[in-house]
Amino acid sequence: MAGLLKPSSAEMLVSAIRAEHFNLPIHVHTHDTAGTGVASMLAAATAGADVVDAATDALSGLTSQPSLGALVASTAGTKFDTGISLKEASALNEYWEECRGLYSPFESGQKSGSADVYTHEMPGGQYTNLLYQSTQLGLSGQWSQVKKAYATANRLLGDIIKVTPSSKVTGDLAQFIVSNNLTEQEVIDKADALSFPKSVVEYFQGYLGIPPFGFPEPLRSRVIQGQTIEGTNRNCFEGRPGATLPSLDLVEAKEILEEKWGAKSEYRSGAVEIRDVDVMSYAMYPAVFDEFMENVRLYGRISYLDTRTFLTGMKVGQELSVNIEKGKVLIIKLISIGETTNEDGMVNIQFEVNGQPRMAHIKDKSTGSESIRRPKALKEVAGSIGAPMPGVVLKTIVSVGDSVSVGDSLLVLSAMKMETNVFSPVKGNVSKVLVAAGDQIDIGDLVVEIEETKQ
Repeated sequence: MAGLLKPSSAEMLVSAIRAEHFNLPIHVHTHDTAGTGVASMLAAATAGADVVDAATDALSGLTSQPSLGALVASTAGTKFDTGISLKEASALNEYWEECRGLYSPFESGQKSGSADVYTHEMPGGQYTNLLYQSTQLGLSGQWSQVKKAYATANRLLGDIIKVTPSSKVTGDLAQFIVSNNLTEQEVIDKADALSFPKSVVEYFQGYLGIPPFGFPEPLRSRVIQGQTIEGTNRNCFEGRPGATLPSLDLVEAKEILEEKWGAKSEYRSGAVEIRDVDVMSYAMYPAVFDEFMENVRLYGRISYLDTRTFLTGMKVGQELSVNIEKGKVLIIKLISIGETTNEDGMVNIQFEVNGQPRMAHIKDKSTGSESIRRPKALKEVAGSIGAPMPGVVLKTIVSVGDSVSVGDSLLVLSAMKMETNVFSPVKGNVSKVLVAAGDQIDIGDLVVEIEETKQ
């Protein structure tokens, strides 16, 4: 998945498998991060592979799969001829070239291949995601450090197999290392006092299972010190977590969703039909599902909109036809967009639905808001607790006057789907809580002050 398969390695691997298993279908998949994908697939085919993966030219290369057109052209007229017409493949590619243009605002910004993937071993799908996340976390200009930190994080985690979700753990730890300017040895030495991302703590607790080479010590013991698994008095799993996972009552889960979002909820006017696929989504990703359903409740199912309108919005004077069900079409026309005139940043939108005039009051997010300058934590004062990375406060756990011990959770931050618990490094009493849920904070911002007491 990281595109680490070099041509010589592909030939060696496929040849060895084919020598032992004459009739076994061999299907080779790799990414093209370093730019060697086409050569590796041709080497695999020569060695006896039956199937290799490729992507249409417009969507190929970089962290995607090797170019289909290049493979078709390279094998034409040989015993490995794919039977695919390059002319027909190119015609199909023209559609995807146009389609990709619609999603250009979401491109990661990666401009070329990168052979340093052989050093950091970052999976292709995560490479582009992490590049974008690092920019959003204020680490733009530090991408080279993030990649080096990824290799460091991989070593700290025990040189693990990196696929979702273990690759996310590695990426979260890498960004944490760069954000806090830590060395590999400092992570180990200071582990019992650092506020690691939630995914990293849960990894060391065994939520993903036991890695093939075991957990590295003493790092693991220091990270999970003072932590407990919810609903238990243990700080880590023994063996595979799924082995002790209670069975899920699908009927009960559907009933919960009916009461929360469906016909039995308080939002009856905006209630939605709870389908079996919704139950499965909720079972696997409850927080993500609830966030999705909150958007459905506010805006309806926007899947009725075409891609271009969803991504770029409507222009004044534009008319849009929306099929919401068989035989029911809404004709929507945007008439005008007013000026932002009040402190709340609200703007009046005038439009027509099937010829009937309508008006809506919408928050103009483009106006932004003044940033709040927050005091910074004092690094030399143990009870001066700073944010370990930029993000949004999800919730505060302590209040002024609370007594805390070393390792107690003070608040929870979220940044680009990476949750981080901020823990107390000292024993004492909370004297100040300077943030609340929803606050946007930067790395090093003072969030909590604790008056330290003697152990």
